[in-house]
Amino acid sequence: MKKQEVIEKHKQYLFPAIANYYEEPLVVDHAKGTYVYDIEGKEYLDFFGGIVTISVGHCNEKVTQAVEEQTQKLQHISTLYPNEPHVRLAEKLAQITPGKLQKSFFTNSGTEANETAVLVAQMHTKCQDVIALRHSYSGRSHLAMSLTAHAAWRLMPTPVAGVHHIPNAYCYRCPFNLTYPSCDLKCAKDIEEAIQTTTSGRIAAFIAEPIQGVGGFITPPKEYFKEIVSIVRKYGGLFICDEVQTAWGRTGGKMFGIEHWGVEPEIMTFAKGLANGVPVGATIATPEIAGSMKGMTISTFGGNPVTSVAALATLQVIEEENLVENARVMGQRLREGLANLKQKYPIIGDVRGMGLMQALELVGENKRPDSEAVKRLFELTKANGLLIGKGGLMGNVIRITPPLNVTKDQVDQALKLLDQSFSRLGL
Repeated sequence: MKKQEVIEKHKQYLFPAIANYYEEPLVVDHAKGTYVYDIEGKEYLDFFGGIVTISVGHCNEKVTQAVEEQTQKLQHISTLYPNEPHVRLAEKLAQITPGKLQKSFFTNSGTEANETAVLVAQMHTKCQDVIALRHSYSGRSHLAMSLTAHAAWRLMPTPVAGVHHIPNAYCYRCPFNLTYPSCDLKCAKDIEEAIQTTTSGRIAAFIAEPIQGVGGFITPPKEYFKEIVSIVRKYGGLFICDEVQTAWGRTGGKMFGIEHWGVEPEIMTFAKGLANGVPVGATIATPEIAGSMKGMTISTFGGNPVTSVAALATLQVIEEENLVENARVMGQRLREGLANLKQKYPIIGDVRGMGLMQALELVGENKRPDSEAVKRLFELTKANGLLIGKGGLMGNVIRITPPLNVTKDQVDQALKLLDQSFSRLGL
């Protein structure tokens, strides 16, 4: 098909609510490594990776080979029948996750992983109430949208009872108008009053992303999770750590984002980068908690043998090529370059994130969110051959997440293209 034909058929046959970037959608034809090519052959440096999903580069040879070989052997069987890739992946997750996490349940997406996590937490604690953070994003099911505190992504009024939201650790826009560290972590300590005033005094769980993804890479202070999780456990709750975007070395120096905060969750959820783009979701819990899920359950596609080998191959590449450390080193280089752009362009109000998960918040006078500038910048970066993401409650945050095996030259190229794009914003 020609580009316009693809765009027209997309309009004709797909739900109109499906979001596309750019005034004229980018029709992608193929990709390799850190580069994506449109249907007309133009090359783009991909610094968003299909929404924080391409961990080891597009069409990675080792992952592709593992998928091809498994496809010829066994494509599907369901969880009704044990298979080697399924149990090998579960064993691998038990080996590399922190603390006492050991038992996994595989699904197809982060949405399902979070649903599973909340369900097992409620069954274990025999309590329904769940605390989530404002600006969070948990997925697109009814429960996940209820957990999500981001109006643009909640398509209907909250349909699930027992979900309560508290302020997040958004230091750039502190909800209490305080300044870190003199704030005494008011945002974390506020959860105690929320539990005392909006629940029965007991909760099932607290769910949070180490760094809020769709929320705009909001990164809490180093003491935040120890403080808030200690309060959660005081009231009988479990800590569900949503690592859908932060796992597999994305934050640099650590395999999992929460490890930077020195807290061990009772439950963790994964998706996105686990299988380098092959659809996957996973929930891992301690044996005691996993054993609380009584009754019959299956996942038709969860633990699919092809998906499982893709995940195993992705993890193997991350370990063998030392990509957790590469994310730290290249992330530092990227962060320094973004900080230089902040000094050069006043519209950049904040630079934040960790490793290869970096954000720029664009603002006007008095830190007014400038989502229109983001839209204009997107068209400029597209024209310059650079793909980036966006987020934030007001849509004014640039999200930057290249593959974990990104090179120094590619980081420098991206910074150059960003600089050129900002220079043409006409500010």
